[in-house]
Amino acid sequence: MRINQSVLRIAAVVMIAGAFAAGGIVVSSRADDAPPAGDPVNGKRLYLADGCFECHGRAGQGGRFNYLTPALAQIALPVDSFIAFLREAPNDMPSFSEQVLSDKDAADIHAFLSSLPGPRPAKDIPILNN
Repeated sequence: MRINQSVLRIAAVVMIAGAFAAGGIVVSSRADDAPPAGDPVNGKRLYLADGCFECHGRAGQGGRFNYLTPALAQIALPVDSFIAFLREAPNDMPSFSEQVLSDKDAADIHAFLSSLPGPRPAKDIPILNN
C-alpha cells in the first residue's frame, strides 16, 4: 500500500501538535509570556475573511484540500503554540507573519476555534445507534 507523502507530513504535524498540547509545551517568542486574550466574535470574522474556512470548514470540522486538513474546533494547542504554528505553517497552508496577522488577531481566531462545539460523540448520533 502506497501512502501519500503529504498525508504523512500532516500526520506528523498533528502528532507533534498533540504532543505539545498534552505535554503543556508552549512555543513562544513573546517576551512577556502572557498569551493575548482572544475575542471569538472578531476571531470568526477573521477566520472567514482570511479564508481559513476554505480548507478547515466553516465550523472548524476539517476537510480535504490537496490532502486531509485537520479539524480545528475545540483546538487543543495553547494559543502561543497556535500562533507559532501560523508563523511557519506546513505544506500548502500559507504562513502568516506578524505583519499580515497580528498576535492579537491570531489569538482571536484561536478563541473562535475554542468556542466551536467540536464533534459529537457517536452515542449522540441516532443513525449510528441503530
